[in-house]
Amino acid sequence: MTTEENIINAAKEVFVRKGFQGAKMQEIANEAGINKALLHYYFRSKEKLFEQIFSGAFQQLIPALSKKLDEITDIESFIRFFVPFYVDFIQKNPHLPQFVLHELSQNPDRIRSLAANQGFPLSKLSVMIDRAVAEKKIRPIETHSLVINILGLIIFPIIARPMIEGVIFNQNTKSYQNFMAKRSDEVVETILNSIKPQSN
Repeated sequence: MTTEENIINAAKEVFVRKGFQGAKMQEIANEAGINKALLHYYFRSKEKLFEQIFSGAFQQLIPALSKKLDEITDIESFIRFFVPFYVDFIQKNPHLPQFVLHELSQNPDRIRSLAANQGFPLSKLSVMIDRAVAEKKIRPIETHSLVINILGLIIFPIIARPMIEGVIFNQNTKSYQNFMAKRSDEVVETILNSIKPQSN
């Protein structure tokens, strides 16, 4: 692991615990096991470090998603691709939902401005949805509603892990992990069933 990667990993931990406002550069340096001068050599400000973490995570997501949307033409194929793809992304970046939720409550403008630059390809998805509705393959649904439904089903078990693992699975980590391993298939079927065309 490079020094920069070490700093970013340490900063993720501190930002999740303290949020942007509560995090201190000295605390990040301590978490990374380096001195503050070296931290400032790599990242001149807390803002730059925050932006690097947030943007870096989405740079793993958006290009791959956009590329796949160029290949996929129907909404069911998109859902079957996107759900496991995003579940994997969140499991690799478990800090991100808590990170975003914390900042939305403290400084929503910062998150909105960063997220606006990520370019989630909603227009391509809208074309697929409109086509499927016109062909009566799915019921009418707003693009934003579909995306929020998918994200909610995926993200909630991540951010609510302490409650789910503690209450539902009685502190059994393996049971929670087994549940999450099956989560993609469950979400796919739930979403597909929810958008089936309504019978007369």
